[in-house]
Amino acid sequence: VKKYTQEIQMLSEIIAEIDVLRSFAEVSVNNNYVRPTFNDAQVLNVVDGRHAVLEKVTTKAYVPNDIKFNKDSLIQLITGPNMGGKSTYMREVALIVIMSQVGCFVPAKEAKLPVFDRIFTRIGASDDLVSGQSTFMVEMIEANNAIRNATPNSLILFDEIGRGTSTFDGMALAQAILEYLCLNVKAVTLFSTHYHELTHLEGKIEGLKNQHVAVYEENDKVTFLYKIEEG
Repeated sequence: VKKYTQEIQMLSEIIAEIDVLRSFAEVSVNNNYVRPTFNDAQVLNVVDGRHAVLEKVTTKAYVPNDIKFNKDSLIQLITGPNMGGKSTYMREVALIVIMSQVGCFVPAKEAKLPVFDRIFTRIGASDDLVSGQSTFMVEMIEANNAIRNATPNSLILFDEIGRGTSTFDGMALAQAILEYLCLNVKAVTLFSTHYHELTHLEGKIEGLKNQHVAVYEENDKVTFLYKIEEG
């Protein structure tokens, strides 16, 4: 065995690569994935995108969404109620990007994507009290890391920035970060918020577009449609 160690290792690498590509092929065929195309113009256009994991575990029919970014609309400000689908939509975008860049087909009818250098996220509420960091401090550290290190070729997912502090401080932080991302970073960004006051920034900041999760109300009953729409 020692004599053939190098050959065994080389063979193992080849078999591993074949195994990965075969797995990609199998899941792509079984789940109706599509081959993505790539561009260097910051164009992200996905038709009927789906969440690869959630659609396999949910008992309901998964509602697909279109995803559209270009140089004129690099930042989506996403509003809507809790449980409406904002976070699922954001994760769906990241999953499609990761799957495409590792060489797999993606869950969509069509997918045109830029090549991203990194993905930055600020999602969920967590603390690190052992290190003396509150939920708000963790949130700010993660946001700061993204703001300082992201490039125009990065993908940024910010979910409810500013919720760990007082309302007006949080809103001011969220607006300041939004403005900085639009004016300085200029990366493809999904920014969900419950601060509906921020929606007035569309038209005032170049590159920002309002999006919302659709709901249907009738006879005091609210139905989540899980559809991302403009406005």
